[in-house]
Amino acid sequence: ATVRELKKNGGAAADITAAVVALNALKAQLNALAEPVGVVLNKKALDDLLLRKMFVVPSFEIYGGVGGFYDFGPPGAAVKTNLLNLWRRHFLLEDDVLEIECTNIMPEVVLKTSGHVERFTDLMVKCVKSGECYRADKLVEDFIENLLAKGASSLTSDEQEKHRLVATKAESLTPDEMHAVIQEYGILSPGHGAALSAPMPFNLMFQCHIGPEGHNVGYLRPETAQGIFLNFRRLLEYNAGKIPFGCAQIGNAFRNEIAPRGGLVRVREFQQAEIEWFVHPDDKSHAKFGQVAAQRLTLFPKSNQLTTGKTVVLSVRDAVDQKLIANESLAYYLARTASFVSLLGIDMSRVRFRQHLDTEMAHYACDCWDLEIQLSSGWVECAGHADRSCYDLQVHAAKSKVEMVGTLKYDTPRAVDVVDIKVNKGKIGKAFKADMGLVNKGYDCRLI
Repeated sequence: ATVRELKKNGGAAADITAAVVALNALKAQLNALAEPVGVVLNKKALDDLLLRKMFVVPSFEIYGGVGGFYDFGPPGAAVKTNLLNLWRRHFLLEDDVLEIECTNIMPEVVLKTSGHVERFTDLMVKCVKSGECYRADKLVEDFIENLLAKGASSLTSDEQEKHRLVATKAESLTPDEMHAVIQEYGILSPGHGAALSAPMPFNLMFQCHIGPEGHNVGYLRPETAQGIFLNFRRLLEYNAGKIPFGCAQIGNAFRNEIAPRGGLVRVREFQQAEIEWFVHPDDKSHAKFGQVAAQRLTLFPKSNQLTTGKTVVLSVRDAVDQKLIANESLAYYLARTASFVSLLGIDMSRVRFRQHLDTEMAHYACDCWDLEIQLSSGWVECAGHADRSCYDLQVHAAKSKVEMVGTLKYDTPRAVDVVDIKVNKGKIGKAFKADMGLVNKGYDCRLI
């Protein structure tokens, strides 16, 4: 309007020119604000700063260090303490969540029962020249990312989408499927440009022996959850038998990562802050769902990952009503996590919740969403939210022969007829002999 007025009123040429320059500068600022936010972080400079100011330093530094281990210096430890204190206030005090502290070492029976001994693996490949090990899915993802960055102009949109889909599925591929992808793309070892071995599963747990005899095998815990499940009976009793209730644990977890080259993003020892929220399996509503129902979340559903590659923004209520998020309790904690991340000052335009594909779902989960934050290295998982159903309690109860159940008190008493069948295993064995195992499996009741 100023430029128009100057021209209309016969203003001096110098004044008009100055006004035009000022207007163009304002337009440039507006256009800059409208542009997508690019990555402007100098990661190397930031890493150097964190090291110089002793926020975080390599462990065992005077001996050359070991990949995947870091120590927090005075300012780093203070920041972490403040973050955990805020986490406790935001999650535990808000919902009267209990907190316990369990051991870092667990006997093998615990983790064999939970499924970790058999299934807690990543696919590993080796450079046939140097013997250096690599995590197979990360090699595929990095190769395709570079392929798209360098050759996007020569690829059609369909070809680009095909490559992205392969990268998306990389973490969930079987060894044979992974080998086929590596062969198809001609992926070589980054260090020597040599061929790679066939992919093989590598268990990520650190094994140890408990006691001097060497017979009692144990593991450093790969997650903090199992200690909570093992204490379920006592926690329920402590909570006066009331369900739902939550229990939290803050503590270290240990994972023998194949190639921890991402700095603090992928390490071999790290701290987890975890909550297990116990509900009736047929009623996963949440008393405070109404408080977060209108909150809007950026979601990346599994269907979109395999098709459009686009996120959607929905209210928490709409996501549950559309059965995108499995239930109110899971949705409540997604919303609370988003609020917590916002409290930390994270740019929410770089935050999303990505749903696990069916092929990458953990063995214990029936629905799972990762909180991902876009860092200079791409989208990085920072928190996981899983509906573990009754898996953990059921498998531990079956193995230990200790009941892990709660009771439901009805508003009015109910009379229920129960058939209590006692099986004479001796007579069954004589009658069916080698088929006794099949007969036992056919009973639709608990054998006593």
